[in-house]
Amino acid sequence: MRRFIIQPLGVLLIAFLLLWIPIVAGQIANLFSLQNIDREGVFAWISIHHIAQAILFIPFFYLLKFIKKDVRFSLGLGNVRKGFKYVIIFTGIFIVYTGIGFTYAILTDTFVSYDFRLNSTNVIGYLSFQLFLSGPSEELIFRAFAMTAVGLLYPKRIIKDKLSVSNLIAAVVFGLAHMVIVFSPFRLTYSHIQVIYAFVLGLIYGDCYEKTGSVLYPMMIHSISNVIAVASTMIVTAWF
Repeated sequence: MRRFIIQPLGVLLIAFLLLWIPIVAGQIANLFSLQNIDREGVFAWISIHHIAQAILFIPFFYLLKFIKKDVRFSLGLGNVRKGFKYVIIFTGIFIVYTGIGFTYAILTDTFVSYDFRLNSTNVIGYLSFQLFLSGPSEELIFRAFAMTAVGLLYPKRIIKDKLSVSNLIAAVVFGLAHMVIVFSPFRLTYSHIQVIYAFVLGLIYGDCYEKTGSVLYPMMIHSISNVIAVASTMIVTAWF
């Protein structure tokens, strides 16, 4: 009976940290004056935000290590051969998916272009953020920390042992994290498609994390998918 109380409460606490700390990181980013380097607010604020949220989670890694001394976060190289094979296959599939998606959006006139200028500062700044910060920061949190923490509570797998409970829960929270929460006044805005998109990608990143035994490869495919999507949007925006 005690287990059935501790497990869901533990998951709720982990979910709270995953959703609350990025909000705190946003408040930290707000402390910086960034107009001189990023006049349109394209990349500087979100870069500081992702650096801050990764740093804020570091104490929780140590706390989990203190609670469970033999816990492993898979921060090493893992299975290099399997890792790079996963990256290559994922990249190829994602390129095809992106091509189909953008073609459909253009033909149906549903393509949404960027509303900022595509000058060198914005393009380089935003692509650099996607390449160097988006994957490392978010995968450190949602895979290395979240899946490890949830895995201690729910080590089982479901759907014929193909999907771990920790991957499923981390992916659900990853999807929810793509909603925008404003407290004053309180406002919750989100796109159903974006939440589902993030959830599905979260499952793939989690699968990569488990199969390769390292968070480095989910970081890679996360950043790669973001760069491909952002670069494609920039190209189509400039074209039209």
